[in-house]
Amino acid sequence: MLRGFLTATAGIVLTGVAAAVPSAASLDWMAGHWCTEGGAHTVEELWLPPHGGVAIGIGRTRTAEATAAFEYLRILEVDGALSYVAQPGGRPPVVFRHADGGERWIRFENPDHDFPTRIEYRREGDALHAEIAGPGEDGEEQVVRFDYARCESAAL
Repeated sequence: MLRGFLTATAGIVLTGVAAAVPSAASLDWMAGHWCTEGGAHTVEELWLPPHGGVAIGIGRTRTAEATAAFEYLRILEVDGALSYVAQPGGRPPVVFRHADGGERWIRFENPDHDFPTRIEYRREGDALHAEIAGPGEDGEEQVVRFDYARCESAAL
């Protein structure tokens, strides 16, 4: 009888854990064209609504005259885990695995990457907040925040 209770309890616990793991489809709150201004630079992220298990995004840092940086982004399942895949400047992909999250926020981590080792998104009302973090050149934790608002464009 105890064995049956423990088996049933383990099944309930495991089911609860599996339900807590997000899918790309649950990230529809990230969709949109997001901008933030910083001095002479504008940082943009454009996230398409998730479809077929994949959320696709692009990022761009620009000035009035030029594109200073860009990256291809996607969130999808990689090796059984929801993952954030970044390709800054079109370089080979770097994978960050889902580490934590909740309602309208998610964190991805890759402790083997130089910088960042952590990427987090949080939606609050009409704002999208992103944060990248990891060890700086001096070894101390460095955090870079992006406080996005909807861009004034027809993109999304």
